[in-house]
Amino acid sequence: MGRKDAASNTPRNLRSMLAEAKDASELMVDLAYTSLYFGDPDMAEFVDELRGELDDLVHDMRAVCILAARSPRDADAMASVLKVVGAIERIASAAADISHIVTHRLGIPRALVADLAGAEEVSHRIRIREGSPMDHRKLAELELPTETGMTVVAIRRGERNWLTDVDGDEILLASDVVFVQGLAEGIPELRRLSGAPEWTPPVTGDAPVPSDLDRAVDVLVEMKNVSELAVGLGYSALVFQDAGLAAEVSSLEGRLDEMQEHLHSWVLRAAATETEPDTLRGLIQLSGSAEELGDAAAQMVWLLEEGEELHPILAVALGEAEEIVVRVPVASGSEVEGRSLRDIRLETETGFNLLALRRDGRAVVRPRADLVLSAGDELIATGPDEGHRLLAHLCGYELIEDEETGSDELVPAGEI
Repeated sequence: MGRKDAASNTPRNLRSMLAEAKDASELMVDLAYTSLYFGDPDMAEFVDELRGELDDLVHDMRAVCILAARSPRDADAMASVLKVVGAIERIASAAADISHIVTHRLGIPRALVADLAGAEEVSHRIRIREGSPMDHRKLAELELPTETGMTVVAIRRGERNWLTDVDGDEILLASDVVFVQGLAEGIPELRRLSGAPEWTPPVTGDAPVPSDLDRAVDVLVEMKNVSELAVGLGYSALVFQDAGLAAEVSSLEGRLDEMQEHLHSWVLRAAATETEPDTLRGLIQLSGSAEELGDAAAQMVWLLEEGEELHPILAVALGEAEEIVVRVPVASGSEVEGRSLRDIRLETETGFNLLALRRDGRAVVRPRADLVLSAGDELIATGPDEGHRLLAHLCGYELIEDEETGSDELVPAGEI
């Protein structure tokens, strides 16, 4: 991420900067949790480097907003952009605080690392072996999101050479360390493709976990899931300018506040029985970061809840990010109608993660795996652009690009 175009010495297009900032902030959260899971100080330090670059980008976006406000009406429109820019900055700050648990050696109980393997989205890393199916292959050819349900978030090539702007043209090499995030069930296939040996998730060991600490660990994993969902729904609400989704974000933020209060109480009680109370400091910081992510998501959607008009550049820019947000209705007679979410395996079939489902005008956040889809349901999901066509096909539509506008349109499969 560079601050300015060296040739013109002028700030870049605000739309592209917003899309870049969204991608960078989400990447930071992914890498921060990954560094915690693997206890990787190099990756944690890299999160700090990304934070410095994002700070520069935030500065440039604020400058562009100020320059663009030539009238009270312009200023009012740009206020919504500045609100979102501030929220993105908070997300980056929370991610950096998570990584500091590793770099500052605050410590976390082994039980937390083991339980993170059971989170809704898990982190994993593999080293590519020479001669494996992934060696000297383009990432796009492997189709990992649809084959394994996991997405590459970073590659370490050599000791400290990090690649994070990973696209489908990236050629993987033997000895690359690839960091991924997604469904745990995809790990065996991913390791087979990389030539890695069978993997056993971390366990807590034989030492019993105090009941209060056990509760704290469980609630912290839930806070991770809820905070990441809140951020995803926050961006979705802005893209679709959906006040209903904004209300769900605020509800999730309230849940995070309650969970943090319970966690603090359990951690304090556990300190009386924990042989190494220093390991509890990381739990306190991690809960604060998860709660801050929820606050940032609520900040994003505040104007929507208040019924204020948003600058149209927000929906356009955030919809152009690397991981897009889409709404796809379920057509009558489609492959997914009458099947449960568990059966259709959306993540492995399309690479998309379901954030919410709208049914009868009401948003169902984090729908259960046994929920059966009906015609008229609307899926709100986030994932790679290349999976959008697959998702549309499953739901009974074809994705057609409008030649004049370049935008995508869903057309019922029988009408083509």
